[in-house]
Order: sequence, then C-alpha cells, then structure tokens
Amino acid sequence: MLALIQRVTTAKVEIENQVAGEIGAGLLVFLGIEKEDTQERAEKLLQKILAYRVFSDDEGKMNLSVSDIQGGLLLVSQFTLAADTDRGLRPSFSSAKPPQEAKALYEYFTELAQGRHHQVETGEFAADMQVSLTNDGPVTFLLKS
Repeated sequence: MLALIQRVTTAKVEIENQVAGEIGAGLLVFLGIEKEDTQERAEKLLQKILAYRVFSDDEGKMNLSVSDIQGGLLLVSQFTLAADTDRGLRPSFSSAKPPQEAKALYEYFTELAQGRHHQVETGEFAADMQVSLTNDGPVTFLLKS
C-alpha cells in the first residue's frame, strides 16, 4: 500500500463540479493499493500517516503530526500510484489490486481513519476527480506499508 502525503494549507476534491471533500491545514493523502495489500497493511499505514511528523513545532522543526495539530485528512484513491514504470514509455498496472478488492480496502481504510481521526474527508473511489491543493512547504513524502 502506498500513500503519497502532502502537507497542505487547503485541499479539496471535486466531482462533476461538486465538492466531495475539503480540508484546511492538514494532509492530502493519495492512496495506491497493490495486489498484496491487506487490512493489516492498511492499519499500519494509517497509524504511520497519523503519527508522521511533518508539521513544524515552535522552533520550526518537523516534530508534529497531523494528529498533534488536529489537522484535516483528505483521502483520495490514486490507482496510478500502483503503476510499474520500470520499462517502456507506458505504465503497467499489473501490480495494482483489482478494482472490486481495491475499493473494499479503500473503504476499510477510510472507515478506520474516520474512527481514529477527528476530521476525515474523501474523494470517491474510481471517480474522475479534480484535486486542488496548496502544498505547504512544499512538503511531500511517499510512505509504504
């Protein structure tokens, strides 16, 4: 399971010109799900995301997590993160979990996040989404479980 996290001051997801999810300061999380991913891996990745220290403390050091600052979490399914780009000029998606299974794991991850964090917003699995954000820093990390 892959999570591309971006520290943001604002972020939103729109579907057909309607806002599906929106946060202020917090983390925008693009989530890629691979064939071997399980609920256990989802739990570990969520724990890491909520505790990952990417926000500045009073001394300007990245010592605070999204939980520490009580920031928002915007979760967006990102099928293309699971692409194999090692060969050629066209990505292969052979390592991605099949859509039905990936959707179930994405929904599990979302429900788990909503139970552990105070503000969780989402996009819609497999929808054509427009994502807007103001990356703070910029600060972006790729986390794996």
